[in-house]
Amino acid sequence: MPHLTKAHDELFKRSPDEVFPDLKTLYNHCHEQKKNATEKWHAPSDIGVNIGDHGPTLTLAEDGDHSLNNWSFTQLCQISKVSTGTVNKVRPETAVDILMDTLPGGTKPLQFLTEGNHLRSIHGATYTRLYNADLLNTVNEFAVDFQPAQEGMGAASGLYCGEQDMFVFLIDPTGWTEIEGEAFAPGFFLWNSEVGKRTVGIQTFWFQAVCQNHIVWDATDVTEFSRKHTARVHDSLDPIRQHVEQLAKKRDERRDGFIGVIKTAMKEKLGKDDEEALKFLTKRGFNQCLAKEALKIAKQKGEFTIFSIVDALTRLAGRNPNAGERTELDMKASQLLSLVN
Repeated sequence: MPHLTKAHDELFKRSPDEVFPDLKTLYNHCHEQKKNATEKWHAPSDIGVNIGDHGPTLTLAEDGDHSLNNWSFTQLCQISKVSTGTVNKVRPETAVDILMDTLPGGTKPLQFLTEGNHLRSIHGATYTRLYNADLLNTVNEFAVDFQPAQEGMGAASGLYCGEQDMFVFLIDPTGWTEIEGEAFAPGFFLWNSEVGKRTVGIQTFWFQAVCQNHIVWDATDVTEFSRKHTARVHDSLDPIRQHVEQLAKKRDERRDGFIGVIKTAMKEKLGKDDEEALKFLTKRGFNQCLAKEALKIAKQKGEFTIFSIVDALTRLAGRNPNAGERTELDMKASQLLSLVN
């Protein structure tokens, strides 16, 4: 089974101001960004480049002067077809001359995303924006019971939003169930960029463990959907919603099925007496001393049901100081549940 590293990669590239403690705080931030965002359209001939306190600024005709961040500056250089490294190396006056001389001509307007007098991104006419807040609305509505994974290294939450993109890592810690005799829980990654840095997409999966550096171990049922920010990007909300709904539906089905197995295991017996139950366990690879100890614990609860014996074996496994032997015994014990009719 594969290990998933998307959340791991995000953890190590995010600065502290891009980390959010919970979904509500992240959503409020994205909602404020959307509320304060303005899309402006100007022809290249309406654009002027000036010298600001921290590098070049862009004048958008009657909309005035706007500061640039790293991303919008990079986009400005890309549109002008000049190297950011070159522009950064020369004097500010020379940088302004380079950009003014290389800006595209024509009357076809460019799209500018602004927040106050700050320029977040520059795009051509074919780019269509999907706001992070709109994507999170879908998650809040349909990903019931999902929450951030356990805290990672450096207090990483798995919830990130910076000037270029957003990334969300959620799991359902109550959704543990058995798949082919092993325990799995559901989770998903969600990502988007309001400024064209990356696609919008989702990856859903079932996993066995998440370590402190947010590597998702032993994933199964991995599905992924993504779409570029073109004219129909808002249509992506439907398949993303469907991916989340399908994950939650499968979680509920598996959990209900597992609950049914446990209820039956509480009634089904492995033997009518100690001798018959002991013979049953030793035939399935449990050593006699361990089997006798498990039956002694199970007998305290009454009859030798499958559940009482699995529970006893699990308790004994927990006392084993050797992690490898403990895991092996846990797995052998859980396999007894497959005997449930």
